[in-house]
Amino acid sequence: MAHDIDALPRGAGAWGQAVTAVVTIAALAGGLWAYGEVSGSAGSTPYTPSCEDDGKPGATPPEPGRAPRQLTGQRLCEALFRPDLAALLGTPGEAPSSVTGSDGSHRFGSDEEIATPSAEVEFPTYTVTLTASYDAVPMADTAEYLNGAQKQKILGRPAVVYPDRTISISFRLDGSDAESGPGVPARTLMVAQDARDSGGSYDVTLWRTDGATPDDATLRRVAEKVLPALPGWQTAR
Repeated sequence: MAHDIDALPRGAGAWGQAVTAVVTIAALAGGLWAYGEVSGSAGSTPYTPSCEDDGKPGATPPEPGRAPRQLTGQRLCEALFRPDLAALLGTPGEAPSSVTGSDGSHRFGSDEEIATPSAEVEFPTYTVTLTASYDAVPMADTAEYLNGAQKQKILGRPAVVYPDRTISISFRLDGSDAESGPGVPARTLMVAQDARDSGGSYDVTLWRTDGATPDDATLRRVAEKVLPALPGWQTAR
């Protein structure tokens, strides 16, 4: 028997994807601090998914009155895991099956370690992820390294939307080596972390369980509600 999951290839933002793809699965990645499933194991009390950090590393709050310089997976999850997220996805009434967060990082170029915290919420129809990349690469350069990228403006900031694809990973229950292959189509919207486009991005990604390509209107609707809820976000003028 085998257990299949879909995950995005992870790198340090778009530049990392152009040079080297590193698979990071939220439920297995280092720095995982939150995980909930709607149905508990046999004999246990069902656990409701939440963004509680359980006191694990990576969830230290910022100093009072100050926005964090870099966000943690917990902060991203708190912005992403909204009560109306299912409605924003066009599937009102669906309950999330899992909520995950990771305070991961990626080594890029001259061994520089770049923080890439992320959060993911999985529903029966959609999976949506929110990632922060602190790679100092502006959107103006990002589009040159992504096939099919389209430049846009989101919430007054430079943005890029592009096609992506998950990686399907099959874990065999008999202990033999895992197998991987192409997964389902995904769409990613990368938005500059500031209106000046001085580097770094917030990335919102959608994919569907049935393998259909998510539409950009849904992707944009989610981003326009989720991103302003991030600590330190300032509306562009």
